[in-house]
Order: sequence, then C-alpha cells, then structure tokens
Amino acid sequence: MTSARIERLSAVDSTNAEAMRRAVAGECGPLWITTDAQTAGRGRAGRSWSSDPGNLQATLLVTLSAAPPKAYQLALVAGVAVFDAIDVAMRPDAPQGLRLKWPNDILVDGVKTGGILIESSTLPRKHAEEPGLAAVIGIGLNIASHPATLDRPATHLTAHGACPDPQALLAHISEAMGIWLAIWDEGRGFATVRDAWLNRAHPLGERMSINTGVERVSGTFLGLDHDGALIIETEGGTRQFTFGDVSLEGPLSANITDVPAR
Repeated sequence: MTSARIERLSAVDSTNAEAMRRAVAGECGPLWITTDAQTAGRGRAGRSWSSDPGNLQATLLVTLSAAPPKAYQLALVAGVAVFDAIDVAMRPDAPQGLRLKWPNDILVDGVKTGGILIESSTLPRKHAEEPGLAAVIGIGLNIASHPATLDRPATHLTAHGACPDPQALLAHISEAMGIWLAIWDEGRGFATVRDAWLNRAHPLGERMSINTGVERVSGTFLGLDHDGALIIETEGGTRQFTFGDVSLEGPLSANITDVPAR
C-alpha cells in the first residue's frame, strides 16, 4: 500500500464521517483523518465514543476492489496492526496483558482500551479497473484516560506503561496498517491475518457469550473460520457468528479437545 497521508483536524463531528465524505468527493486515499476532538464520535451498534484530550481518534480511508462481504475482515486486519503498533511503541513497557477480542476490541488484562469501527460504501465506477469500495477504518484508543461512565470496564494505555502521545502512536499504527493491508491483499492473504489475530487474541477455550441483538449465546471460544467468523462451542453444538457483541466470561476450559487448526 502507498504510504498514507495524515491530516490532523482541530475538531470534527466524526473522523469516520469525515473520511467517508472525502471518499464521496473523490478522495481515494490512503488517507488518515485524525482530530483532537470529536463532537459526535461513534462506536459499533450506534454507541457514542468519548474523545477525551490525550486519546487517539483516527480513521484510515482506503479504496478497494474487494466486494463488500470481504470488507468486514478489515476489523481483524486493523486489530493486528494496532496490537503490533502498541507493542512496538510501548517497548520495553508494553502491557503483557495486551489482547484482541473479536471482532474489534483492544484489551489490556481483559479490559477494553480501544475499539475499531469499519464502515464501507460502494463507489460509482466509470471503468472496470477503478476501485469499487470505499472503506473507512476508525480507531479509538484510550491513551491518557478512559471514560468512567460506560456499561463495561475500561482502561487506558498509560495506566500500564509509558505510551507515546496520540500522533506518535498514530505513526506506528499507520506503518503497521500498511504492512498488514498488503498481507491481507483484499482477502487473498486472509489466512495469514487470521493466524496473526489468533496469536494475539484471548486464548482458545475461554468461556464467552455473544449478544447478536436477537439472542445471547454462551459457549467456549474455538477460534475463527476461514473467513473470520467467530466459532463457539455451545451446549447445542458448534456455532458460527459474523456479528455481535462478545463478553469474556472465564478462564480456559479443561475439556477442549477438538480445536480447529490455526
């Protein structure tokens, strides 16, 4: 991927919204939109996202030829890149408990410190070789502080070691994103991304539940399928999920014997 430009704004409603506006206006990227303050920051499922001073809120705009069903894999690509960037940027103090949680959370010691929001839109094409999809990869990281009024525990990176300021950390993330987007190769290299994600995630066999908005299902984490769907062993058998909010519930199960190969 061509080296991404970074544009820093003093304030914006949402970095994802601004990046998508740029795409509609003809911007192809790769372009980062970052800001010191969001007035309408968003997380998944319509949740608001706090944008406190000293934290990172940034969105990468890329244009792809991949069909929209492949775009959801970008959450896993971005998770691996953010993990690697934090690990490098915070050395030698990188948190030992740094982990990824499906599909889009960055955890430290099991507590959320960041999230990823992927949005995409089909672009009009005059020629077959033109990119057909604009994808925006929104990343929010609690660096200096975390909100106290959430429906689940949260933390911030500087509570676990020395961390660069938001713009310095973004430079590390941008470099890692370039590497992992090239490996992903619009889905053709997803097997490598999948293996990398699993190696950075909470362990196989951990108890979890997933709320799909229609049902809540509890079971044991078995991994990801070849396209990135979550695999859970439930009392009723093995199930796969492509959407939902995951909560981790407990330690490794001692009875896991049939785990998909990584």
